[in-house]
Amino acid sequence: MQPDVSSIPDVSFVIAAYNAETTLDRAIASAIAQKGVSVEIIVVDDKSRDATLDVARAYPGDIVRVIALPSNRGPGGARNAGLDAARGRWIAVLDSDDAVFPGRLARMIARAESADAQIAVDNLQVVREDGVIEDAMFPRQYLEGLREISLATYIAGNVVFESKFNLGYLKPIFQREFLNENRLRYDEKLRIGEDYILFAAALAKGGKCVVAPDIGYAYHIRSVSISRVLELHHVEAMRRADAVFAQTHRMDEAAQAAFARRGRSLRKAASFLSLVQHIKARSPLKAIRTALSDPAAVRHMGMPIAVRLRRMAAQFAVGAGR
Repeated sequence: MQPDVSSIPDVSFVIAAYNAETTLDRAIASAIAQKGVSVEIIVVDDKSRDATLDVARAYPGDIVRVIALPSNRGPGGARNAGLDAARGRWIAVLDSDDAVFPGRLARMIARAESADAQIAVDNLQVVREDGVIEDAMFPRQYLEGLREISLATYIAGNVVFESKFNLGYLKPIFQREFLNENRLRYDEKLRIGEDYILFAAALAKGGKCVVAPDIGYAYHIRSVSISRVLELHHVEAMRRADAVFAQTHRMDEAAQAAFARRGRSLRKAASFLSLVQHIKARSPLKAIRTALSDPAAVRHMGMPIAVRLRRMAAQFAVGAGR
């Protein structure tokens, strides 16, 4: 039996929520406020330890569908549960501490469908934790110049600590049929970088991505957000995911070159974070070995760490001479 097309919403908002009781209402309200499109809102509670689930269930079931996961699956796993339940023609992932502006989805869908594209992105408004509104994340002229994002462009915009404009912050909408036909889902092993891998895989599968330069997404900076704290195990997981990506997807010459640059940047990041761990643990020999094995990491990541390392090495030398 074929589904009733009239009952299929234009957009499925997928909101993965973990300990988001203070911000979830804002995200849900912004999804409800969309103009010119029909929406369904799916909140996936990732086994929160606060009242997140109660906040989500306070809405009528015909407005907000709630999925309560029996165990914590991380951001990728929670979003996958939402993707599997979604019925909309388009998927819009909305972080539980962010918001979208009322005309965003109508504008993005119109732009994508007029270009026969399966992916669309727009600009973001950065909002500080104290509520102060900062500039748009990307200069409008930069996005206007892009028009479309290729796989090579996207990878080049995700070279860790080197990209002038980090395209990993973009919040794409995806055509749901395209995701399902290509079996595209988030990598649940990643806690940081899962957005990048899904977006890159969609482009590698032939997805066309158009760019709307207008601001449609309010990105709220939170000091406790996992995306604000990059640790060594995150980088190592990203390197493993990239290795799988290279084995799974074909890349043209430009994409391969960008991929190689990204790989080098991840290696430097791993060396730097390993170095920092050794310094914090007051392990001078290990720190010095790490620096010597990849001195580019120290030069690349900035002088304060290099100065601190030299001081530690000098102290260690004095101590060894006693």
